[in-house]
Amino acid sequence: MLIFAQFGAGRIGAIHAGNLAVSGRARLKHVVDINAEAAAALAGRHGARVSDTASALTDPEVGAVIIASSTDTHADLVIAAAQHGKAIFCEKPIDLALPRVDACLAEVAKSSVPMLVGFNRRFDPSFAELHRRIAAGAIGAVEQVIITSRDPAPPPISYVKVSGGLFRDMTIHDFDMARWMLGEEPHEVFAYGANLVDQAIGAAGDIDSAMVLLRTPSGRMAHINNCRRASYGYDQRVEVFGSAGRLLAGNRTPTTVELADGQAVAADKPLHFFLERYADAYRIELAAFIDAVLHKSPMPVGAEDGRRALVLAEAANASLSSGKPVRL
Repeated sequence: MLIFAQFGAGRIGAIHAGNLAVSGRARLKHVVDINAEAAAALAGRHGARVSDTASALTDPEVGAVIIASSTDTHADLVIAAAQHGKAIFCEKPIDLALPRVDACLAEVAKSSVPMLVGFNRRFDPSFAELHRRIAAGAIGAVEQVIITSRDPAPPPISYVKVSGGLFRDMTIHDFDMARWMLGEEPHEVFAYGANLVDQAIGAAGDIDSAMVLLRTPSGRMAHINNCRRASYGYDQRVEVFGSAGRLLAGNRTPTTVELADGQAVAADKPLHFFLERYADAYRIELAAFIDAVLHKSPMPVGAEDGRRALVLAEAANASLSSGKPVRL
């Protein structure tokens, strides 16, 4: 049984705590959040206690932490957890600044604690199967990766102002997926961005629509397209084209029922947002973390993966500003 302390009692924290409760191999003991009411509610649902950071990290029973608090707290909590010898599950991004990420990784390496970064899409059953088939040679050599990721509606402007921008906040998942599917590190990034959805996002210093091109040293390419608004729901698709064929993982819908009549052929819209779309991925991700800690096996998505995705986000921002490709 792996005993956890969790930082963050918001919507992601609630997902992780619920998955811990049904894992059969883990128990949530501490919940830490600046919102005392939210912490008490989550702790009460799962038989945990409301704690402060010091109490949670100095508890000798605690073997692992989940960091699902606001992004600006991640780096300090990662460093503190590493210094106390706790296994670390940290939501993305580790931090919005590369120097802070490097400081975190140095402390994690010094402490030799296992760390997983929450790129949950790698654990989605469809995307994981797509990757497995690539590795098995189903489409030959990978040549192109096309990733579509569009939210159903923009986030609040208050969130936009502290998010670090679309590339660090939203596209960072897609940068990780592109690296994973390409099987080779990109070395050149070119980004377009615009405000086509909400001018208030532009006034807050961000973009709401983007297209990014990545290229690897061997010439493999990835295209990522993002938008903060899709009227039909949460649009999440990945296509990988290779020398011997194509693989495609499409959107998930509430049902597979389709109506065909004299007017049209109609089916359900995609699942509304990430909590529904990636419910399985969150559960499998946490199970993989617990497996790795208990069996002392390598983490499937490590701290360096978190760093490399942020490097691509920084390059995309630089390309957007300069209007030129950025070579890494």
